[in-house]
Amino acid sequence: MSTEIISVTGHRRWDSRARPTVEVVVRTAAGTGRALAPAGASTGSGEAVDLRDGGDAFGGHDVTRAVAAVNGDIAAALTGMDVTGQAAVDQRLEELDGTPGFSRIGGNAAVATSMAVAHAAAAARGVPLWRHLDPAATRLPLPEIQVFGGGAHAHGRLDIQDLLVVPLAAGSFAQALDWAAEIHRSAGRWLDERGRLAGTADEGGWWPAFDSNAEALEALVAAIEGAGLTPGDQVGIAIDVAATQFGSGGTYRLAREGREYDRDGWGEVLLGWLDRFPIVSVEDPFAEDDPDGMALITKAAGDRIQIVGDDFLVTDAERVRAAAARRTANTVLIKPNQAGTLTRARAALDAAAESGLGAIVSARSGETEDVTIVHLAVGWGSGGFKVGSSTRGERTAKWNEMLRVEEELGTAARYAGRAGLAP
Repeated sequence: MSTEIISVTGHRRWDSRARPTVEVVVRTAAGTGRALAPAGASTGSGEAVDLRDGGDAFGGHDVTRAVAAVNGDIAAALTGMDVTGQAAVDQRLEELDGTPGFSRIGGNAAVATSMAVAHAAAAARGVPLWRHLDPAATRLPLPEIQVFGGGAHAHGRLDIQDLLVVPLAAGSFAQALDWAAEIHRSAGRWLDERGRLAGTADEGGWWPAFDSNAEALEALVAAIEGAGLTPGDQVGIAIDVAATQFGSGGTYRLAREGREYDRDGWGEVLLGWLDRFPIVSVEDPFAEDDPDGMALITKAAGDRIQIVGDDFLVTDAERVRAAAARRTANTVLIKPNQAGTLTRARAALDAAAESGLGAIVSARSGETEDVTIVHLAVGWGSGGFKVGSSTRGERTAKWNEMLRVEEELGTAARYAGRAGLAP
């Protein structure tokens, strides 16, 4: 049966922040694929650009222009192409747009199309996407699961953006999620008992009322213990600092704590946290315009914990190679919508592997029920996986899909555990 693209259609859907997003459906005679574009709150300046309508409706976030691009230029360009030729399709999208960041057709339109093409190719073969990507894949990645949200995900309730747990010693992905759910419940009780529970953040974690970032770390340690688990041994802590949100030009201003630090002073704060708490991963500890800061902490702590580049690297292969050469990170976050296509995202992951860096496939704060990243994490052999909390449907859709993959693999499944960390 033919694998030529018969049609490409764009549709206006909704994400988890009640903002419109783009869904793309790609049809062939052999199978159909569909995918939805996510969106971030804290974004790097080098990311592919979401095409939004502007104006008053939905705060300017409507996507009718991006949907029109799918139904117009993108559909015309891709119809008749072979759905199994992912690289050729993605190259055609780049040529069609003609800008480095997909600002003409929209990064949201491009990534939804690219992912839908991959799903259509898998459907044509009659296999799930992860098997299409790698029929021999057996490893389930190490998850980072949000417990407390801050930064741009919780209106600055904390200066740092995410506090997450990492189930290092779980025996399976299923057990890792069990542990995370118990820690989440424990954290909620801890906050409620102290009158510090303010709601939930964008990615489903608790929205707490803490007086300092260190207090949040202390509470997370207590929550792990309250769930009957051992901090540092069974469960580690990951933090997404998202320092670009409060740092620029080597100066870091913590609004919640009313403090300001220069690069060295902020580095001392971070290193002090590493000494006090069982932190195994730190994401974007310095701002995207501060490679000297990233080099400082990677030199000081990169041989014992993950130093992850997100806004700093924006899923860009050349930036990943530069980071490896200068040693400004030892792990890259892989977000397909930052890159604009799966081919570009895979290039960044390959650059990390070639340079000896780790990789974490990640969701965004504005998500949908789309589960593509689960299949990418398994099919691409990523060491880590970051979705958000263990609550909210757009998050549990992905956790549940990973459980299905684990069940399908059966006895062949291998949970990465601690080995999923870099270095």
